[in-house]
Amino acid sequence: MKARDLSVLLAVILVIIMLVIPLPGWLLSFFILINIILGLIVILVSMNTTEPLQFSVFPTLILLLTLFRLALNVSTTRSILSEADAGGVVDTFGTFVIGGNPLVGFVVFIILVIINFLVITKGSERVSEVAARFSLDAMPGKQMSVDADLNAGLISEKQAKERREKIEREADFHGSMDGASKFVKGDAIAGIIIVLINIIFGLIIGMVQMGLSFEEAINTFMRLTVGDGLVSQIPALLISTATGIVVTRSAGSGNLSSEVTDQLLQFPKLLYIAAGTIFLLGLTPINFILTTLLASILGFSAYFIQRKSQEPEIPDIEEEDQTESSAMKSSENVVGLLNMDPIEFEFGYALIPLADASQGGDLLDRIIMIRRQLAIELGIVIPVVRIRDNIQLNPNAYRLKIKGNEVASGELMLDHYLAMAPDFSDDEIEGIDTKEPAFGLPAKWINEENKDEAELSGYTVVDPPSVVSTHITEIIKKSAHILLGRQETKQLIDHVKESYPILIEEVTPEPLAIGDIQKVLAKLLRESISIRNLPVIFETLADFSKMTNDTELLGEYVRQALSSQITKQYANEDMSLKVITVSGKVEKLIAENIQQTEHGNYLSLDPESQQEIIKTIHAEAEKLALQEESTVLLCSPAVRMYLKQLLDRFLPQVIVLSYNELEPNVQVQSVGVVNVA
Repeated sequence: MKARDLSVLLAVILVIIMLVIPLPGWLLSFFILINIILGLIVILVSMNTTEPLQFSVFPTLILLLTLFRLALNVSTTRSILSEADAGGVVDTFGTFVIGGNPLVGFVVFIILVIINFLVITKGSERVSEVAARFSLDAMPGKQMSVDADLNAGLISEKQAKERREKIEREADFHGSMDGASKFVKGDAIAGIIIVLINIIFGLIIGMVQMGLSFEEAINTFMRLTVGDGLVSQIPALLISTATGIVVTRSAGSGNLSSEVTDQLLQFPKLLYIAAGTIFLLGLTPINFILTTLLASILGFSAYFIQRKSQEPEIPDIEEEDQTESSAMKSSENVVGLLNMDPIEFEFGYALIPLADASQGGDLLDRIIMIRRQLAIELGIVIPVVRIRDNIQLNPNAYRLKIKGNEVASGELMLDHYLAMAPDFSDDEIEGIDTKEPAFGLPAKWINEENKDEAELSGYTVVDPPSVVSTHITEIIKKSAHILLGRQETKQLIDHVKESYPILIEEVTPEPLAIGDIQKVLAKLLRESISIRNLPVIFETLADFSKMTNDTELLGEYVRQALSSQITKQYANEDMSLKVITVSGKVEKLIAENIQQTEHGNYLSLDPESQQEIIKTIHAEAEKLALQEESTVLLCSPAVRMYLKQLLDRFLPQVIVLSYNELEPNVQVQSVGVVNVA
């Protein structure tokens, strides 16, 4: 254990001993001086902190110092009443303050107690209560501000975590200070009671047990009592003042001394007014020489402060050039340019109101909701979306980049609404023809005056923020497999490991590396399968990774294990599903043309057969599109992934399922068959 840790423990033990064991006068004097030194150090530290959290131990320190001071009071009271002696420090303070008149000394002590109890302690207590309440009330707003800055890309995840921790620590600190101020108040009350006890019982003991006269008893015990009260109240007054300084200060750039002088003397012209006022007071019976001296000091101070403030600050050009040059030559400066944001959203200057909260924009809040929504739907944590305006874009244009590549773009009209309907054969609603950016549906930009009419006509009417947030959501969904890298996979593995440590140990690092798991998860996300049910996914990997390390094949096993999830995703509410089935002839053709290599299996089908299969599926998909049904292709598990690989290039929207990926209670209705001649 470190010496500093031992010192605090020994100090607490010593306080307990002082409450029980009588101490000699010289040792009491030593501890009294230590008490005064500690009080002085505390107030100096509180004056030199720039924010309360720099002195976060202060509430606990108040408790320890209060306990130490009360233990001293008990020890000195024991010595005063039993031996009429409490050490040289107490006797010196009492003799100096009393000055031969016990009543005057007692009055001075009472005034100090009143100042400490009614002014400083009571004020600090009230400020602590208000600060604690306001700090707790402001926590949600501060947390939202951190989330907004994080989503805007102004801060990193690490910085956001640090700011959240600081907010929590500030709330805890102000709550602790609210309680600690009660210790200070109780200490002041205890000081008054102890003094009264010393005087009353000191007179009784002095006159009854020691045989002193009333005058001798009052002189002896009043001197010791006042001295004891002073050496106790002076540190208490310092601690109370330090408490008030800490709870009344807001975060600043400097310590208390620099801020007081800077802010108090920031208007030198006001010092001239103060100097003139003091000089005029000297014309009254008040001492003319003294007031003139003070007025002169104020006047000269104002002159020098004003003159200094008017002098332009000449920057050290050579130093700045050297700093800038070294920064440009620094390797870190170049390396920083290589950083790339996973997701970037850029917009023209006309769309700034979308992200500007002062203009009613709520894009930042919407992106927070998008990240939460996708975490629930897909099971991954979407990276922070960096939002920025770009003057190179058209004023109403926006674009979305993923890992530096533009994946989507569009245009908005902030003073219009987007109206969508299945059929635009009628032109009853006036507007600007366009396409809904997320799904490519025909739409119109309409004025607010036509909004109600459009809704009555069956149009779906949405505002521009909803349009762009829907577009962002759909694009991120389609690109989720790109956003899931090895680092993100490691975070998911660590998350599962907290609850299922043995399961993770059975899967990684042997027989599957993090890269292998990432490929399996990305394969699921590519086909819009949520990976939120990670325990089931890892259970499947644990079962089948011992037989094969082919990530494509492992992905198929995982899909089959998630059959209930896939069924719920694609089947209707009545557990029915319209599908296009693949004939046995086509499945046999695909199975015969699978090439096995050291790097995995792939489909090697002749171009004519590929074209015929794709043409047939496209024709059947168009029939389902007329019925407003999703195109679902059903085949055997052995050929599912190869058929999906074939369609990805030409018909990526077609959903390919195997029989093993559907629950037995699903009512499958075949509305078409894929066949070849």
